Amino acid sequence: MRILSAGAAAMRHSAIAVAEALIVAAIVAALLLALSPVYQPADFLAGTESAQAAKGGNGGGKGNGKISGGGDTLALVMVQDTNGNGSPNHSESVTFDVSSTADKPYVNVRCYQGTAFVYDAWAGFYDGAWFGQTFTLSSSYWAGGAADCTARLVTWSQNGREQTLATMGIRVDA
Repeated sequence: MRILSAGAAAMRHSAIAVAEALIVAAIVAALLLALSPVYQPADFLAGTESAQAAKGGNGGGKGNGKISGGGDTLALVMVQDTNGNGSPNHSESVTFDVSSTADKPYVNVRCYQGTAFVYDAWAGFYDGAWFGQTFTLSSSYWAGGAADCTARLVTWSQNGREQTLATMGIRVDA
């Protein structure tokens, strides 16, 4: 009789451990799903993001023009131009002149050196946004050199899906 109850206890313990593992897996999946509109790992990992966007947009020109998308506009503004050439260079600071009908527009800047991902930063361009609106074009992955960047004016729909309102390519010189 004791052998039977010990076996039943082991089975009960195993069933509880499996149930706990399933609960933890469900919590992790829910967190990843909740964060996906912010960080967008799903599109990149699935390969559905266009190769051109993944490499920094059109990259043509210096990117100091004004790009529009359906009434929303995004224009590069130099904050710190250490060499005075009027174009962004590594370690200089930029911001954007943003005009948008979105309640809470954000600007995302992503940079690549060839296929190497070297920079990613976000800033809110609305009243009350945290952390400022200046992008310093350097990172621990970007020690120097030129890079092709893409600036995107972004908002999120009510169901949490990211919507790109305007995009511009920016060439950052060394």
